[in-house]
Amino acid sequence: MNQRNQLVKNTMIIAIGKLSTQIISYLLLPLYTYKLAPAEFGIYDFVCTLSLFLCPIITLLMEESMFRFLIDATSKMQERKVISQTIIYIIFGTAMFIPIAFLALKFGAKYSPMLIFAVISFVISNIMIGLSNSLARGLSKLKLYSFSNFILGIGTIILNIIFIVGLNSGAEGLLWANTIANILTAIVIFAKLKLWRYIGKFNKGLMKKMVRYSVPLVPNSISWSIINMSDRIFLTQIIGSAANGIYAMANRFPNIINVVYGYFNTAWKESAARIIKDENKNKYYNSIYHDTKRFLYAVTICLIAVMPFIFPILINKSYDEAYIYIPIVMIATYYSNLSSYFGGIFSAYKDTKIMGTTTLVAAAINLIIDLILIKQFKIYAACISTLVADLIVYFYRRKKLKKYIKLKELKWQGPTIIMIIVCLCYYTKYIEGVPTALYWILNVISLVIAVGYSIANNYNIVKSLISKTKGIFKKRGE
Repeated sequence: MNQRNQLVKNTMIIAIGKLSTQIISYLLLPLYTYKLAPAEFGIYDFVCTLSLFLCPIITLLMEESMFRFLIDATSKMQERKVISQTIIYIIFGTAMFIPIAFLALKFGAKYSPMLIFAVISFVISNIMIGLSNSLARGLSKLKLYSFSNFILGIGTIILNIIFIVGLNSGAEGLLWANTIANILTAIVIFAKLKLWRYIGKFNKGLMKKMVRYSVPLVPNSISWSIINMSDRIFLTQIIGSAANGIYAMANRFPNIINVVYGYFNTAWKESAARIIKDENKNKYYNSIYHDTKRFLYAVTICLIAVMPFIFPILINKSYDEAYIYIPIVMIATYYSNLSSYFGGIFSAYKDTKIMGTTTLVAAAINLIIDLILIKQFKIYAACISTLVADLIVYFYRRKKLKKYIKLKELKWQGPTIIMIIVCLCYYTKYIEGVPTALYWILNVISLVIAVGYSIANNYNIVKSLISKTKGIFKKRGE
């Protein structure tokens, strides 16, 4: 099987494990927005963002290093050495984190002792699930990885209902639901892989090589977290938790783009590394880039076009303000994911430094824009700063990628015109004098145009995905 077909197959296996639970989680949004006030949802979202910031610092992203080094491993002994170094470092980092976090949260935040315990447990659970997922992927147990995400999704949904509806425990309940689901899923993966068989001795030489690979990834990850977290910190401290709750809800729908791209990106990191020695790698990278760009663009414009219809159904009226910000953060997410595509190629070449430097610059610019604009423009400032940061990372990485691969760009005029039409129809809601009937008619036309353009522009991709999906289910049925 060639790398392209393998990439499509792996993407579909991952998607099958995640898609159903992601759909259910979005169907539960009316429940969350009904039971949680914007201020409560803002607290939960801030803790989640804080966790994304802390985990790379604690682990030095050794799980990513493990994944990349396992691809090059040629024997069980080498696999054991790589996994052992990862486990040793993560245990050490976690042990250092617990007392520091407890003291910082106790004296630096107005959290109750129970909420402090919940926050620390939540961070540790994210470390565990990150390690277990990287381990399954690195050992080429993609079906186990997909199955574990299915378990995680179902478990999280059930526990969310128990804690939010049954126990009425608010933001703290959401944290505990996710923590328990993460820990139980990680334990299942560790047991299935028989993790104890891979635990070995400390290897100084290998540890240095792995740390040398992973350390430049930390600024990259932290910078993305700063881009996300700075917006939330400024909104929470200057405007209030309710404003952060609105902003967090506006980001829930763009996260669909992250989810869809995440299916592909998980498989892409492996594929990009395996094709690196191939003579036709330039053609392969260009082909996948064009397909990725077309598909992500299709998802973006279709989501914007469908929002007028699904937003009022899924979201409680107390979050109505979030509607106006969605297109801005969706476009930002589109460019963020394209940057991740470039990151897969840089990782394949083990040039992780460029990833850190690009996002550090973007994070600094994000902070500056927030500081200057957030008092006057509030949530708009957070949206604009994120969009600018994502655009900078995209264009800078694309320029630096010329060192390894020359990517040819697609024509931009057609997609730009479609995006303008979709956004103009979307925002007619805020134009005085536009009748309600005309607003709905324009958005129906917008949706038809977006869907029609997306199908026509991605016909081969859709055809390939349908064919591979049928093949996977056919094999399972035999």
